[in-house]
Amino acid sequence: MNPASPAGVRARARIGARADRYGRTVLPVLEGEAPLALRRTRATGRAAQVTLVGAMSGPLGGDRLTVEADVGAGASLGVGSAAATIALPGQDGAPAAYDVRLTVAAGAELRWLPEQLISVQGSELRVTTVADVEAGGRLVLREEQVLGRADEDPGLLRSRLTVRVGGRPLLDQELTCGPGAPGGWDGPAVLGGHRALGQLILVDPGFTEKPPAPTMLTPHASLTLLPGPGALVTALSPNALHLRHTLDEALHHLP
Repeated sequence: MNPASPAGVRARARIGARADRYGRTVLPVLEGEAPLALRRTRATGRAAQVTLVGAMSGPLGGDRLTVEADVGAGASLGVGSAAATIALPGQDGAPAAYDVRLTVAAGAELRWLPEQLISVQGSELRVTTVADVEAGGRLVLREEQVLGRADEDPGLLRSRLTVRVGGRPLLDQELTCGPGAPGGWDGPAVLGGHRALGQLILVDPGFTEKPPAPTMLTPHASLTLLPGPGALVTALSPNALHLRHTLDEALHHLP
């Protein structure tokens, strides 16, 4: 880890998953720099499970954190986190950055299911997630963002998600919320006063032949198809608990 400085902390965590000759998933790369710690946890079958543990609060303003996961052919990996990620203001008002880079090979599977990201009043955070999935790979990716703690206004949150399958764009979207965001972010055309938002991205080769049916899951959650072997669930909720219930129900009913 690079030491803390006026510019904040720089840290990276890396996961490499590969299939052994028996079809089980092994982790030849599992390393993290504080405050990012990785722990292998109990899994079933041939899959491996990793939990991201935040060793300190953050990210704080000025921090730059990066998490990378690379899943090789035939491997199956699940990644979660032990607690919510909380974006906090730093002493000098500098923005923080949190970058996620995911790579999934053909015949591999990655289930990326972290806990919520909470944007605290006075913070400024840019989150960038890029997932590259080879043709024939499977990905389940969940993002949940909570704007402010109880009875608190949010900080400024910029989030961009890019998913590519076989080198071609499947989804590329960006959302900015909080003080300083473009006008209307909290209006009826965007969040409509809700303070928890989330999405579930599914990439599955089987969707090419048998895609799920687009549908409204709740008055504020929908399932839509993406060009190629993908589906997208988007949801707005009044709180984090309701949001998680909505996304879990959607995942349960999808193939």
